[in-house]
Amino acid sequence: MERLTPAARYTLDALKQAGADDAQVSVSEGKTEEFNVDAGEFSLIRSVYSSGASMKIIKNRRKGTVAVNQLDRDTIDTAVAECVAAADSGVEDDALSIASLEENADFKDGALVCDKAAFFDSVIKLTEDIKREYPQIMIEQLIATHFYGKHVLANTNGVLFTEEDGSYNVSVMYSAHDGENATSFNYFDFEFLDPHADILAMDGARTMLDRAVAELQTKPFTGKFVGTAVFSPACLGDLLGIVTGSFTGDLALIEGTSIWKNKLGQQVADDRFTLSVIPHDPRIVCGERITSDGYRSEDYDIIKNGVLNSFCLSEYAANKTGLTRSKSTSGCIGVMPGGENLDKLIAGIEKGILVCRFSGGEPANNGDFSGVAKNSFLIENGKIAYPVSETMISGNMAEMLFHVRGFSAETFCDGSSVLPYAAFDGVTVSGGGAEE
Repeated sequence: MERLTPAARYTLDALKQAGADDAQVSVSEGKTEEFNVDAGEFSLIRSVYSSGASMKIIKNRRKGTVAVNQLDRDTIDTAVAECVAAADSGVEDDALSIASLEENADFKDGALVCDKAAFFDSVIKLTEDIKREYPQIMIEQLIATHFYGKHVLANTNGVLFTEEDGSYNVSVMYSAHDGENATSFNYFDFEFLDPHADILAMDGARTMLDRAVAELQTKPFTGKFVGTAVFSPACLGDLLGIVTGSFTGDLALIEGTSIWKNKLGQQVADDRFTLSVIPHDPRIVCGERITSDGYRSEDYDIIKNGVLNSFCLSEYAANKTGLTRSKSTSGCIGVMPGGENLDKLIAGIEKGILVCRFSGGEPANNGDFSGVAKNSFLIENGKIAYPVSETMISGNMAEMLFHVRGFSAETFCDGSSVLPYAAFDGVTVSGGGAEE
């Protein structure tokens, strides 16, 4: 932090001298080592260095913000002038604030030095393992990175946090092919600390590739029924991101569109449902330690045993609504697992669908949603019957949380979330030619 902390202090001083009442600055430097595979062949190896600063001021109850990607003083001085000008032309807002001083801290975590040789060998092994075990799988794109970063956040209230961390990440987009027959693409993504890791052995990777091969036998589904939707962990994570944004997020609470706006402390889901934000869970890789508002990050429950415990609000939204800011701005979530494994959970379903990817827009304000279940499988009489193509699912997300059939005992961790399979009753499934 030898260079970053003086840069942060210089920026704060410059902002105060330029007329800011309150100011906050975030300064960072990073290095990314990257390997890419496109269409099954290595296409890129590079090192990328980055640096930058973002600044925020409050002046006469108006906000100014600017971000730059260089840390020399000429660039910072120019950015300070732009930030003040933005505040001068802004709109007065009594909800504006910066973080108050609580307890400063320094954080260091993860794989700070990249073992390029070991990591490259692990990526090579992954591509060779897929070619050998799954000859029908085409790696459309693979991006393998190690990111090392240093970060300082400081403000004029005396807040000063420093952070240094590093981790490996592999993201694979793939599809299955058999002659002219090809499946829809899917992807998996893992963050981890061991450069020697067996990536294909990570949670759910082989299961996803097995399903992709099975999708080569996809059949069209016709008709319509109301049954059970079983969401894969990755798909569940996407859906819960929609739920938290639509029902507990800044915009929904500020504009008053959230159907949960008056539900704090009340039942909003089945009592088996607990949804938590868990950046400090040991299974999470380099989880958030400093919130974007400038506070020390903490784990917390959004929903515990079906009861809404907390909204997911920034300090600004909390000030605007009179509610409490959330203890973390992290997207690292966990859901409490159930007591049955996936096979037993499916065995109790007469008619349903296993949804492995969902393509749909934001739900309506009342929670109604619809979209396409991709890479998905029909469930009949307690068994996975066959993969289905372009099948629609619809329902109401708020009501669906009350209609929990169960959660799997297995949880799957990709380094940023810990999630089970989740089964919900009352979801409408419809295929081509469906009739009302």
